[in-house]
Amino acid sequence: MKAVLCRSYGPPENLTLEEVADPRPGPGQVLIDVWSAGLNFPDTLQIAGKYQFQPPFPFTPGVEVAGTVAEVGDRATNVRVGDRVMALPGIGGMAERAVVDAHSVVPIPESMDFDTAGAFGLVYGTSYHALKQRARLQPGETLLVLGAAGGVGLAAVEIGKAFGARVIAAASTDEKLGVARVHGADALINYSRESLKDKIKEFTGGKGADVIYDPVGGDLFDQSARGVNWNGRILVVGFASGVIPKYPTNLALLKGCQLVGVFWGEFLKREPQVCRANCAELFALYEQRKLKPLVSQVYPLAEFASAFNTLIHRQALGKIVLRVRDD
Repeated sequence: MKAVLCRSYGPPENLTLEEVADPRPGPGQVLIDVWSAGLNFPDTLQIAGKYQFQPPFPFTPGVEVAGTVAEVGDRATNVRVGDRVMALPGIGGMAERAVVDAHSVVPIPESMDFDTAGAFGLVYGTSYHALKQRARLQPGETLLVLGAAGGVGLAAVEIGKAFGARVIAAASTDEKLGVARVHGADALINYSRESLKDKIKEFTGGKGADVIYDPVGGDLFDQSARGVNWNGRILVVGFASGVIPKYPTNLALLKGCQLVGVFWGEFLKREPQVCRANCAELFALYEQRKLKPLVSQVYPLAEFASAFNTLIHRQALGKIVLRVRDD
């Protein structure tokens, strides 16, 4: 089978597309014929040697896939051969076949195509867990989403609206904010030319946002943290800016607020039953058309470098997908 291989850390151009042996599922595992593989920010960190978990060389990047079940290992009883599924291998997704632990394989609705499914699990799973279990977002509250046109950000905008919140979308360009508006944002902040802190206060009558969803970090975290409401919750989702901020703890005292970490991958391992319930609720929202995943660019597997660079240079709207099969 064909697979993208990382043999040394570096830019996407270091990766190669090679013929490798087909993997086989072990006990509790499932082999998937991959149709689409979602591209995510952790993939860019992993090939650069900057992610918190690094596999030995050579490895195939790719944390999420969609396709059909080709083979089921012993003790994997939740799916059958031929099922249309999405899955989270954690690594190995950018290949024609991937082995995945059975607990992270989920049948997809008939109405969901493979490109959408390959872009759905990680960003919607992360944002749903963040807003439901970590922030406990309530109807009528104000949610501020940073990086609102990216994968997790746009998912957070949609889920926030589905929860009955007022959503303020913040992004770096008017084009990105236009996408957030289409997906339900009530108010918009272009933080490349406007003061994020001042606009938050303006849109909330000086109170601040009840929940701040931050997958960006850096200076934007510092600004938004000063715009949180009393009893607010600041969600630490990621650091797409490349800068991990330092939190002034006096703000927690003055605002009576909480700084809350969001690590969906660990949540999936530790609370699989809750995660499966979240997934069922997400599929229900999708079937009700309250969630409309945006796959803005689809690249063939051979154009993996272009796909990676689009994401690295922050040119993506919604999600980017590698299409592995067409027939």
